[in-house]
Amino acid sequence: MTKAELVSAIAEKTQFTKKVSEEALTAVLESITDALKKGDKISLVGFGTFEVRARAARQGINPQTKKKIKIPATKVPAFKAGKALKQAVAKVK
Repeated sequence: MTKAELVSAIAEKTQFTKKVSEEALTAVLESITDALKKGDKISLVGFGTFEVRARAARQGINPQTKKKIKIPATKVPAFKAGKALKQAVAKVK
């Protein structure tokens, strides 16, 4: 599902216009992004949790040259599905 398809689905379920639905979706995504930038954890009960996880620096190998390279430490966004979401997906056939 693309963002445009998601906007259409939101508009259909809420009876909002597509423009209002897109503004709402954009606001939600920006709010989640801003919170993650600050290092906050976002917990939506029943849906899941968004958080930032730290990856340690490590050694890697360049597959073309076979030389060892150093991969720096970084922070990555992560999502863990909640119980209700897992159950809803498991029931789909």
